[in-house]
Amino acid sequence: MVDVVSPAVRSRMMAGIRGKNTKPELIIRRGLHARGFRYVLHDNRLPGRPDLVFPKHRAVIFVHGCFWHGHCCHLFKLPSTRRDFWQKKINRNQQVDRNAIVAIKDAGWRYCVIWECGLKGREAMPVDLLLDRCSSWLRSKRRSYELLGARGR
Repeated sequence: MVDVVSPAVRSRMMAGIRGKNTKPELIIRRGLHARGFRYVLHDNRLPGRPDLVFPKHRAVIFVHGCFWHGHCCHLFKLPSTRRDFWQKKINRNQQVDRNAIVAIKDAGWRYCVIWECGLKGREAMPVDLLLDRCSSWLRSKRRSYELLGARGR
């Protein structure tokens, strides 16, 4: 299938996709800050450059977009054009995620993955509930936590 937009337009569209400071990430950051948590952003000293690092709690949070990280939910659909390219790209992202989690655990840090579907779409949970669960995890001693859409957890 031929792309419906010109290469220049596609390039501009792709350049507008952010890897940092995404809307879901900003929602989490603002909500946790309002609850008294202090953090470091995108610390490149840690594997995977976690979105939020909580040194006091020795915990990190990754906020994953369902498309870019290949989450099995209603927000993910493999594009119908250049399927091989996209499958390889998403598989690589997933492998990088797995490696980062292993390295974070090996370094003695706790981790949480918050999926985009937890914040938007038909399975989104109320933001206050998601932030309450995240806050509870940070205060706990649990090693890992995953926050999905309302049907997932």
